Amino acid sequence: MSTLFAILLYLATLVFVVGTLYRIGVYTRTPAPLKIPTTPAPNTSTGVVLRMTREVLFFESLFKANLWTWGLGWLFHASLALVLLRHLRYFTEPVWGWVAFIQPFGMYAGIIMLFGVTGLEARRLFVERIRYISTPSDHLMLVLFIAIALSGLTMKFLSHTDVVAVKSFILGLMYFDSQPLPVHIGLYLHLFLVALLLLIFPVSKLLHAPGLFFSPGRNQVDDSREKRHISSWARLMESNDTGKAK
Repeated sequence: MSTLFAILLYLATLVFVVGTLYRIGVYTRTPAPLKIPTTPAPNTSTGVVLRMTREVLFFESLFKANLWTWGLGWLFHASLALVLLRHLRYFTEPVWGWVAFIQPFGMYAGIIMLFGVTGLEARRLFVERIRYISTPSDHLMLVLFIAIALSGLTMKFLSHTDVVAVKSFILGLMYFDSQPLPVHIGLYLHLFLVALLLLIFPVSKLLHAPGLFFSPGRNQVDDSREKRHISSWARLMESNDTGKAK
């Protein structure tokens, strides 16, 4: 099982990194021929940076749209971030001081994460207009996060595993030094679900995480009256036409 999970996690990490970088590359090459910032939009680059910061940290546009969805979504994302930071203890030796400090908070963040993602799934199930536009993949993504949170919390509060051995296994993967994985069904399930999440990330709607930074409705300066917007591909065509004319 140690070898099997080592191969699975290596493969999942490779697919996650390569797939995500590839999709980001596609985003960077996608032309934006029009000025389409969502109004009211900032008129300066500094304003765009501040707008993106508010959007990433506080989900500003969602806050203006629906408070219930904003609350559940923000709770889920914020607690997920804290849970991920808490898991850095398995990848560092010695454990960084601030990582050790957030351990108690990260533990309860897992419960909040489960509450938030369950609320988001309930919204897709019971709100008619949201249920109508929801696809099977939308439900499966949320169910996957629910399963990951439940399996992790189960190991924390009900069926404990040897976390020292788990850390040795993870550090061994990082340094290509194979270490035994504890025999624990809950741990196997948790690692499998995490690997599954990494594998499907580059081909799922979860790509909204990096995709947000490439949204022309958010990252453009509202200066169409002051400055003509020419996309990179149009600029290239203009230079080619100029060269042919000469």
